[in-house]
Amino acid sequence: MSTYHYACAVRRVAVVGAAVVTLALTAAGTASAHAEVEADKPQALAENVTLTFVSEAESDAAGFTRLRVVLPEGITPTDVTLAEAPEGWKLKPGADGYTLGGPALDTGVDAEHKIKVRRLPDAAELAFKTVETYSDGEVSRWIELPEGDTEPAQPAPVLKLKAAAPGAKPTDPSDSPGPASPEASAPAPSEVSPAGDTTAAEDDGSSPGLVAGGVLGALLVVGGGAWWLVKRRTGTS
Repeated sequence: MSTYHYACAVRRVAVVGAAVVTLALTAAGTASAHAEVEADKPQALAENVTLTFVSEAESDAAGFTRLRVVLPEGITPTDVTLAEAPEGWKLKPGADGYTLGGPALDTGVDAEHKIKVRRLPDAAELAFKTVETYSDGEVSRWIELPEGDTEPAQPAPVLKLKAAAPGAKPTDPSDSPGPASPEASAPAPSEVSPAGDTTAAEDDGSSPGLVAGGVLGALLVVGGGAWWLVKRRTGTS
């Protein structure tokens, strides 16, 4: 092989190699998590743990307006309090997690928030499925979990935990915070009925039976009075 042909072959190998490296890096970037979670005390059964969530902005035309986070087994919405969030954003507990949202962030700005968890469960890792909503209605779902050696395309944020400290015990359900009486557990009226619903207003002691009884009594009184008046006039005559 001449020197010229040898140089051409080397160039071809270099070009192909660069293309392979580029494809590998692109694939790795696609598979990497775009919603992440970290903890100040990443240990099973740790108490008063602050979790930091970061959702990377991927839209070129809109900013984040809402995040929906599903809590893993062992953490309930009552165990969570908001520690830090974008200005104007509020946390609303749900049945299996919470929603955090508010004014739209600027385009390209990552959404970062922190919550404090009363106690982490006894587990090796915790997955926090996250759904992100942008101001233009675009939705990104980071909810997939690994299966075997397959890396999911849209992985849920996963927090890996160290083993529990010696002597640490799971939370006793009776110790969980909650209302002490049935009265305290009743939600506010605005959380029970939509605007204009009169269901609660009907329960004021004026049941249909009592109303009918009152009307019947009034009719009897009026009828009795009329009978007495007619009899009195007849006697007078």
